[in-house]
Amino acid sequence: MKPPYQITSTILKQVNLISECLGEINGSHLYKPTTELRKKNRIKTIQSSLEIEGNTLTEEQITALLDNKRIIAPKKDILEVQNAIKVYEQLRTFKSSSLKDLERGHKLLMEGLIDNAGKLRTRNAGIVKGNKVEHIAPGGDMVRGLMNDLLSYLKTDDDLVLIKSCVFHYEFEFIHPFLDGNGRMGRLWQTIILMEQYPVFEYLPIESLIKQNQERYYYVLSLSDKMGHSTPFIEFMLELILSALREVLSLQNKTLTIDERLELFKEKIGNKSFTRKDYLQQYKNISTSTASRDLKYGVDIGMLNKEGEHRFVSYQYKG
Repeated sequence: MKPPYQITSTILKQVNLISECLGEINGSHLYKPTTELRKKNRIKTIQSSLEIEGNTLTEEQITALLDNKRIIAPKKDILEVQNAIKVYEQLRTFKSSSLKDLERGHKLLMEGLIDNAGKLRTRNAGIVKGNKVEHIAPGGDMVRGLMNDLLSYLKTDDDLVLIKSCVFHYEFEFIHPFLDGNGRMGRLWQTIILMEQYPVFEYLPIESLIKQNQERYYYVLSLSDKMGHSTPFIEFMLELILSALREVLSLQNKTLTIDERLELFKEKIGNKSFTRKDYLQQYKNISTSTASRDLKYGVDIGMLNKEGEHRFVSYQYKG
């Protein structure tokens, strides 16, 4: 059974704008950021997603843990981060429509933090905030069937992946399939769903935007509960995705170093021969003289081979 939601004019407009951004990102080969930016975004993602759940570690402390350095912090907070690092290192090994992979992801994320990590709940559960019951989840005996239906929708429905990822995120939180860790798992799994079709999402810190809009995040989850469909949540998440993609494009317009430009272009062109004109097509915001300096530097440091003279010069990456 297909989860209930409506395709509104707002959703159509957001999908169109997101598609334009994705086209520009793919056209400029920006879907794999530089190594330094990838690491920075991964740290931001982990820190934001766990901070939403009450973790106290800073980006600096998470960086230290990534570099295998010791830090002073609550043991539980350290373990949460170490688990998240393991999961995010294995993102590409998960298949979004696989229940077995979903359980494996939860086990990695929650190992040592709760009993039965990686096991779907079989008893009843609800979410309590303060003195108020915020959400009563479906009964424990319904969880496996509901998750199989949701994963089947993900795998077979014809709607756009952008929309299905948001629907999945909301329905996952509604079902509350695990006793704990559902918030961080829902956010993680939306990333996995999106990156299967759009590689840029592997390194896009959407969680930091959710953290910045945490009150609205919980508000639209609650609003969707009350309305009986995920439409408000889809609109909210698409808005955040659009903001994150626009940030990628705005960062690209800032000056990259020569080394970063050469490395990014290498990932695009591979071992094919190319000209200065080809290089300028990638970096439309630099001058021809800057392009020439980049390529001369590449030759000087032994990164590039150069052939021909004047108008007939071509280049090729070594190795």
